[in-house]
Amino acid sequence: MLKVLKPGFYTSIQDTGRFGQRAYGVPVSGAMDSYSSQFANAVIGNFKDAAVMEITMTGPTLQVLKPTVIAISGADMQPRINDVEIKMNIGISTQPDDILSFGRLKSGFRSYLAVKDGFLSPLALGGRSMYKPVTAENRLNKEDFVAYNSFESNLEKLNANVKYSNDIIEDNIIEVYKGPEFDSLAPESQKQLIETDFSVSKLNSRMAYQLQPLLKTNLDTILTSPVLPGTIQLTPSGQLIILMRDCQTTGGYPRVLQLTEKSINILSQKTTGNNLKIRLKDF
Repeated sequence: MLKVLKPGFYTSIQDTGRFGQRAYGVPVSGAMDSYSSQFANAVIGNFKDAAVMEITMTGPTLQVLKPTVIAISGADMQPRINDVEIKMNIGISTQPDDILSFGRLKSGFRSYLAVKDGFLSPLALGGRSMYKPVTAENRLNKEDFVAYNSFESNLEKLNANVKYSNDIIEDNIIEVYKGPEFDSLAPESQKQLIETDFSVSKLNSRMAYQLQPLLKTNLDTILTSPVLPGTIQLTPSGQLIILMRDCQTTGGYPRVLQLTEKSINILSQKTTGNNLKIRLKDF
């Protein structure tokens, strides 16, 4: 297992999500950047739904207590083992008492640490993703222990011949489809929505991202209706809210757009002040 010596800014255990529970108001949750988390798993031969550690903005300091193989993908936080910088997107052997730490954030916003066969955090409603109150905590804390199976590595069999796509980190274009209420927008509001250069506001989290600036809108609230990760809501004040992995299951604001899965991943690697452009796709 791993011992958390320092938890970092916001570090949690996530898998591919918790499904079949939305009727009871339970969010899907799961890794914000599904591409990077599944890439880290693929590099060391895991199934894509193996639980990983999601690391946000600043990394934790972790003590290895059992041998395993790790891979780190997503944001570049200059990972180190015993103060020696290690490569990302490859399998790396770790031994008991190794210290895994992270440096300055160089690119992106969320990084993913995979261990061979996945982290074995407690199952709750069919998933391991941390989301309070489904799980006891939202994030890992100092002195926490995270379980995994011991694994003596054979790196020749574990190194995957795959290349990480930096588009997830570098792109600032988010592709969208029309949402259920898009056609109710006035034509000038539709044009503004597509042509505006947006930036991420300081209000961004696993639940939702808000964008700047405000838009003109002719829409009022709607009857509470289903929403999904990637749904873009437009409030009567003109605020765009993009729902993310921990979002609620229903909402009362017009659903003007819906992000593609790739665009959810791209957005999850952005933070306050990053620029974004919306591109409308046809079905």
